[in-house]
Amino acid sequence: MGPDRNPGDPTTAGKRARVAVIAPYADLMLEARAAVEELGIDVIVEEGDLAEGVRAARRAVDAGAEAIVSRGGTALQISRALSVPVVEIQVSPYDILRCLYQLREYRGQIGITGFRNVVYGCESLGNLLGMKIRQIVVESGEDALEKVTEAARCGIGMIIGDAVSVRLASKLGIGGMLVASGKEAIAKAIEEAEKIAEVRVRERERSEILRVVVDSSHDGIVAIDRDERITLFNPAAGKIFGVKAEDALGAPVGAIIPTTELPRVLKEGRSEYGALQRVKDKVIVTQRLAVKVKESPIAAIANFQDVTDLQRLEGIVRQKMHSKGFVARTTLDDVIGKSPPVLHLKARAARFAAVDASVLISGESGTGKEMLAQGIHNLSRRAKGPFVAVNCAALPESLLESELFGYEEGAFTGAKKGGKPGLFELAHGGTIFLDEIGEMPLKLQAELLRVVQEKEVRRVGGDRIIPIDVRIVAATNHHFHTLLKHEMFRKDLYYRLAVLKMRVPPLRERKGDVPMLAEYFLSKSGHMNRRVRPMETEHLRLLERYDWPGNVRELEHVMQQLLILADGDTIGRESVEDMLLELQSERRGEGRDGSDRGERLEDIEADAIAAVLAEENQNKTRAALRLGINRSTLRRKMRGGAKCTDTAQ
Repeated sequence: MGPDRNPGDPTTAGKRARVAVIAPYADLMLEARAAVEELGIDVIVEEGDLAEGVRAARRAVDAGAEAIVSRGGTALQISRALSVPVVEIQVSPYDILRCLYQLREYRGQIGITGFRNVVYGCESLGNLLGMKIRQIVVESGEDALEKVTEAARCGIGMIIGDAVSVRLASKLGIGGMLVASGKEAIAKAIEEAEKIAEVRVRERERSEILRVVVDSSHDGIVAIDRDERITLFNPAAGKIFGVKAEDALGAPVGAIIPTTELPRVLKEGRSEYGALQRVKDKVIVTQRLAVKVKESPIAAIANFQDVTDLQRLEGIVRQKMHSKGFVARTTLDDVIGKSPPVLHLKARAARFAAVDASVLISGESGTGKEMLAQGIHNLSRRAKGPFVAVNCAALPESLLESELFGYEEGAFTGAKKGGKPGLFELAHGGTIFLDEIGEMPLKLQAELLRVVQEKEVRRVGGDRIIPIDVRIVAATNHHFHTLLKHEMFRKDLYYRLAVLKMRVPPLRERKGDVPMLAEYFLSKSGHMNRRVRPMETEHLRLLERYDWPGNVRELEHVMQQLLILADGDTIGRESVEDMLLELQSERRGEGRDGSDRGERLEDIEADAIAAVLAEENQNKTRAALRLGINRSTLRRKMRGGAKCTDTAQ
């Protein structure tokens, strides 16, 4: 008989029945239909006893059933044949009492067959009713044949039990009465099966989500059970260890991954984090976790991360998120000049670019140290990585620390929600340019030394160590031997930064490049909406005679002024001479009218100290550093000059 369903019913259309009732006999099928109608749910109902019941159950499972409801020997055979939950319709004492009531006039011996939980206590029931009752405990269909045959041989004339027992009684020539299940028992079994089916569906969905997550993970994931056999082995693990998942699953973990420590973690029940191990040519970071139930280890899981892939992905993410604004825009070809000092400098920089060691660039302000650093970066293997520049003298100590190393959320008042990565993190895979490194406070020098040595940073307010791959190019306009002598800079940090050293010559040492630079600055001043003819050679020679204490930056500003002040499209000799005269007068301390200010040297010195102190927010250490003197000398000069003493108060 086919399944009892109505696909056209709007209450069941589009739904798949999750429960099937396999009734061993026709009356039970009718009762099941009635129960299903009252429950108002979609259930497959078929008739089938024993082997036919198993076939009916298999058809129902193929149609989507998650749980089977049946009774007696048929339920037992289905549970043995199929890997689906089987809910048995329980025989209640009331069902047995109904049978006994119908046999109340029978005076022979009655055998009640069934599983122990069904027939237990029936003999006592017979004593109460004044009937001769014997309980016959059976475990299977084959067992029922033997037990019922033995009962008939012992004089039992009536069998009360399931369909199998009743049929056997008929064959043996004795009476039989089927214990029918009531509608209430059927409905209860169906409701229980619905709950089981719901759990199975949810577990399958959860398992599928977990499978997709595990299989799509870039990390290798391996799990073992109590017997140290592999129960989980995702594709990423297969890629790392060179083993197919189908060959790994079920195998002893030691045979697949000889170097793993999972059996030890399982035995000790203690998890491990951040362990390093080498697999062929790869370095792997491993997390090993013990899975416990009531403090007893039942499994162990390992997570494997390929450090190379991890760094590559991290670099891609960082580059996409932070590359804007962190780009080196100039190359060594942009360094203008053909004088021997410049050609030597460019050749030296090109050689330095080929290696990955730290570089210390020294030179006066305005000589183009950052341009040289960008040129080295763009010629190195890190050219596609970020170029991050920071002026160590432009930020106060507290802000400089958080800018360089980043901070965690809540590290200080005003900290951004979620924290912020530092410039070292943003420079990962590239170059960080530390300009005016000589101005860095000693406390931060110690932090920087740790970063240089360990190649890792820790954010302000955090405890997480972040590995970095950064090349450091530092620059200063100070004489480092003076800083080291007065202990204003750590010697250990200096030797870490000055692996490769180069000095950018001031413009006065390469005056032959002045005409070329002057013409270059005029040619790139189109943004000022002014165009002039090339300068006369004799005018360029005038510029060449000046010492240019402000170096290339000063020359660029002078050319912009000459361009703005030019009459028409020509820069005349008189304009050049006036400009140079003004520059020289300012250097001698004369006013624009040429009159001498008549100040004493001490007054000039006091003014200079007061100005530097004001610019450094009265920080005597940085002021002394800029003035090229130590703190004790600065204090002595402050005491000797009224102007600077008043200013510093």
